[in-house]
Amino acid sequence: MEFLGYTFDIATIISNATGLVIKIALAILIFAVGHWLAKKAVGLADNMMSRSHLDETVASFLSRLLYGVLLVVVILAALNKVGVHTTSVVAILGGAAVAIGLSLKDQLSNFAAGIMIVTFRPFVRGDYVEITSHTGTVTEITLINTHLTTINNHDIIIPNSDITNSAVTNYTPIPKRRVDITVGVGYDADIRAAKNVMLSLAKSNSMAFTDPEPIVRVTNLGDNSVDITLNVWTTNADWWAMQCELLEQFKDALDDEKIEIPFPQRSVHVKGLDQMINQMSHSQNTLTKD
Repeated sequence: MEFLGYTFDIATIISNATGLVIKIALAILIFAVGHWLAKKAVGLADNMMSRSHLDETVASFLSRLLYGVLLVVVILAALNKVGVHTTSVVAILGGAAVAIGLSLKDQLSNFAAGIMIVTFRPFVRGDYVEITSHTGTVTEITLINTHLTTINNHDIIIPNSDITNSAVTNYTPIPKRRVDITVGVGYDADIRAAKNVMLSLAKSNSMAFTDPEPIVRVTNLGDNSVDITLNVWTTNADWWAMQCELLEQFKDALDDEKIEIPFPQRSVHVKGLDQMINQMSHSQNTLTKD
């Protein structure tokens, strides 16, 4: 068959068109089946993560990530069936991923740290923690940062990478906590009386545990005072209240017992001071005689 000077082979055209239609049909079939299998795989992964009690934020992200990866694989397989060379597509996607990774390396570091936090659970929402010199209650854990609310109602936002690279103190999991109060008394004070005052007040406090019972010891002979330390156990919820209450009671009781809590003192020795005083006295006597 000739058309506008060109010769066409009808059989070849029909064969090529039939082959192309078959490839397109197979590509559509691959996409449909792959899409169905991807959804099934994501659903199975969701069930596994739900049974493992994984954090909802991480579970949702991982589900979307898995679905996106599987969908890309299915699309590449379908395009390859049609005859599209997917090698260049993969290379472009890889280059774009590297560029994005370099530009967002800090955020990716926070993201990886967030995955570790919600997976290994060093703390959960509601825990009272100390992180990088910040202390407060954990109110929110995201994949990028963690929110703490301090006792004076400040919202502290800490990047997750800072958390995984520093020590974390979690006060919540262990139900009891020890209060340590150190009081300095003068060297001329009755140490036994001071210890008895502190011990009796601790034992009579309604928030203090009797087992283990409170202990009072001399812990340091300082420059200006003898340091006496009380160790008494209580609950996490009562720790701050009991410490403040005992400090006030110690001050009043020690004042009643006439036991001084000394201020810092320094002894200053001036060389030649006696000679200077004698000279001044001699000069004054000389002026008086004159």
